[in-house]
Amino acid sequence: MRKKVTVVGAGNVGANCALRIADKELADVVLVDIAEGIPQGKGLDILQSGPVQGYDVAITGSNDYEATAGSDIVVITAGFPRKPGMTRDDLLLANYEIVKTAAENAVKHSPNAIFILVTNPLDVMCWAAWKVTGLPKNKVIGMAGVLDTARFKTFLGDALQVSVENISALVLGGHGDTMVPITRLTNVSGIPLSELLDADTINAIVTRTQNGGAEIVKHLKTGSAYYAPSAATVEMVESILKDKKKVLPCAALLEGEYGINGIFFGVPVKLGSGGIEKVYEVQLNDAEKAAMAKSAASVQEMVDVLKQKV
Repeated sequence: MRKKVTVVGAGNVGANCALRIADKELADVVLVDIAEGIPQGKGLDILQSGPVQGYDVAITGSNDYEATAGSDIVVITAGFPRKPGMTRDDLLLANYEIVKTAAENAVKHSPNAIFILVTNPLDVMCWAAWKVTGLPKNKVIGMAGVLDTARFKTFLGDALQVSVENISALVLGGHGDTMVPITRLTNVSGIPLSELLDADTINAIVTRTQNGGAEIVKHLKTGSAYYAPSAATVEMVESILKDKKKVLPCAALLEGEYGINGIFFGVPVKLGSGGIEKVYEVQLNDAEKAAMAKSAASVQEMVDVLKQKV
């Protein structure tokens, strides 16, 4: 029996997630959106690509959640995108209502599903979905660090003029401008980054990574990134469905790790058929610990705002 993935939100991120899942033949896909006709039309369009691309999975578009019953994974991408000058914090309350409704409906029909959150502000939306669904912490995961690390690798590859496949990097922390690229552990085929680039260049790349989403929003003007976010999401989906046990930086609920409690935060985790199967606690130096604490405080502040409002 084939696996089944529900993607909530048939916008650019959601539709590209559905397409990538189909292209890799990972699972049958149900695309859900409140906009009448949009998930049906996009689902049909992706389905009709199958004979050309060589994939053979079912793609269903729906405006309700009955078709999602029995999903192995639920990916929530629905929400308002950022606009120029808008921070992720501005999206907080508006997107909370969307995520709350989506999570409630999805878990009702798929109580055993693993939930992957993509909606911003990411770390807080993970917390909201976890609270709403009542799922164990290993079954609610945020897509952030995979994307942030991909951006970091992209910028490093460009600066060094080397293949991004040879770059090993790690970006931790909240998904926003307080994220923490761990430059000390970054290397190119084992060669430390500090031996390849000077401090000023590295710092400039760190800053660009922290503002990676905003840079794309500035170019697009009427939307936000979707190709790389969907690719990052599907890497997580694949690791879970195939039980690959990849170690990826994802938003996970922390209970004391890194001295952080009660919030979702970007850390390295092992992703397998059980969802988050292990949280890895990297030994950090004092500067890295301080940056992580600052990032955690930013996430905690948004969670506290949400608690007061709902």
